[in-house]
This record gives sequence, structure tokens and C-alpha cells, in this order.
Amino acid sequence: MKLGSHVSLGGNDKFLGSIQEALSYNANCLMVYTGAPQNTSRLPLSKLKIPEAWALMAINRIEKTDVFVHAPYIVNLANPDIEKQQFAIQFLTEELIRTTGLGANVMILHPGNHLNRGCEYGIELIAQGINQLHRNTQGDSTIIAIESMSGKGTEVGKTFEELQAIIDLIEDKNRIGVCLDSCHLHDAGYDVQTGFSQVIDEFDRVIGIDKLQVFHLNDSKNIRGVAKDRHANIGFGQIGFPAICEILNHPRISHVAKILETPYVSNPANPKLSYPPYKYEIAMLKAGVFQPDLMDVIVLAEG
Repeated sequence: MKLGSHVSLGGNDKFLGSIQEALSYNANCLMVYTGAPQNTSRLPLSKLKIPEAWALMAINRIEKTDVFVHAPYIVNLANPDIEKQQFAIQFLTEELIRTTGLGANVMILHPGNHLNRGCEYGIELIAQGINQLHRNTQGDSTIIAIESMSGKGTEVGKTFEELQAIIDLIEDKNRIGVCLDSCHLHDAGYDVQTGFSQVIDEFDRVIGIDKLQVFHLNDSKNIRGVAKDRHANIGFGQIGFPAICEILNHPRISHVAKILETPYVSNPANPKLSYPPYKYEIAMLKAGVFQPDLMDVIVLAEG
């Protein structure tokens, strides 16, 4: 079982700190941003303590393929503004290079927003952008995993058919894959709560299970199909603990790394304080037993 979470790349130890954080959660895979996801400010790779991180990974049997990079949210390959799309391509080219520099071989990417130009228009621009990214990084094997989206606003990638329409237009299909997200699927209308086997069968029929690179494991604060994308802690949302466990342990995707992106837990006595839930959620998922007082346990342990 490959189970981990999003971790920080900030602090004095940078990427080494990311590995240390993942290990503190008893995780055996992880996802990082190469900088803050809300901006494009990035430190040079030489300052990220990458060799030290690799050494710690080797000691703890974490492979480089267990590390995933998530591209920032603020770039949009489907933007009809040519200047902004060119900026997105330039920046994402640098992100691909940084992903390879960290030793990872998958960069997760939100496909983009068509900004009221229509989904087909957005699909074409996204595919053009990814093709250019591949051309800009020829000789690199890094895979771009386009993420399934909830469908809020003008997001592209709400359905498997939309994701496949992008893939159809990609020239180097060896460097394109998919990242699924349980919250996004649920909010997009897929029945992951009571029919996950059917959902993954449909994914295999439309796209192919071989294209699935990583799975974001999140509960949802919303009822199914509302297209809002609001993550909830494991077992405390509308999907529920039994369904999340089924996804985690489903035999068709048992080989795929599962990454938690659930919210930090706030301290009710001091709302300015919040704590990462991942160590406790990972333990709960491994045990396969829901802990209804988990939020209190986290606050008591961390606070």
C-alpha cells in the first residue's frame, strides 16, 4: 500500500524537510509543490537540499517514484489570452524541469479553465500547451498527470470523456497520464460512495487504467454532483469512511499511490492554530477502523 499526503517544501530544510515531514506521518509516498501554489516564486534547485533528501529516502525505502509534484493553481493553459497562456507554458516548462530535478517523474496539473469560451476550445488549448511543454523538455521522461476536476466554474476535466479528449490530442502519449481525486469525482457526480467499482471500470473503458498515475484521497463536504470542490477530513464528509477505505484497498488500483489533501484541524480554543491530520488519518486508514473522535484526538495530541 502506497499511502501519504501533501507535505511542505518550506522551512530551512526544504526538500529534505519534506521527506522528514512525510516520515513523521508514517507515509511511504508524498506530494510537494516546488514553491507556494498561489504564486510563481521559486528557489533554485541547488538550495533545496535534494541530495540530502535522496539519502534519507534511501534509508527509509522511499523510491523517487513515490514523490509527486503538483503544479501551482494560478497558471491556466486554457486561458484565451495569448500572453497569459505563453506565460503558463514558460512557467510549467520550468516546473517540469524542477520536477525532474527533485527526482520525481510525475507532475500533477489542473487542466485549466476555458473562461466561458466553451469546453472544446479549452481542451484544444490545454492539449496545445501540453504538447509545447513536451517539446520544450525533449529527452525528459517526466509525465504530466492531468487531474480530474469537480466542474466548478469553467473548469475543464470534469468527466473522463473530457480528460480523454485532451489525451487524444497529445502527441507524446508516453508522457501523459491522469490523477484522480475522490472529492472531485464525487462533486462532479460520479458515485464513488456506493459504486466505486463501476466508476473505475468506466475510467478504464474511457481512458485506460494504465494512464492512472496517482490518486488524491479526500472526503467531500458536499453532496454528490454540486461541482464545488470542498475537501473534508477522511470519514467526516459526504463520501464516508467505508467508501474511502474501499478506494484505498480496491484491487484494480492497489498499485497506485494514494495522497491525502485533507484540511488541517483547527483548535477550537484558538482558531489561529491548526494541525496536520495526516499521521492520524494514515493510521486510521491502515487500521481500517473509523475514529469518530479523531478531530479531538488531533487537537489534544498536537495542541
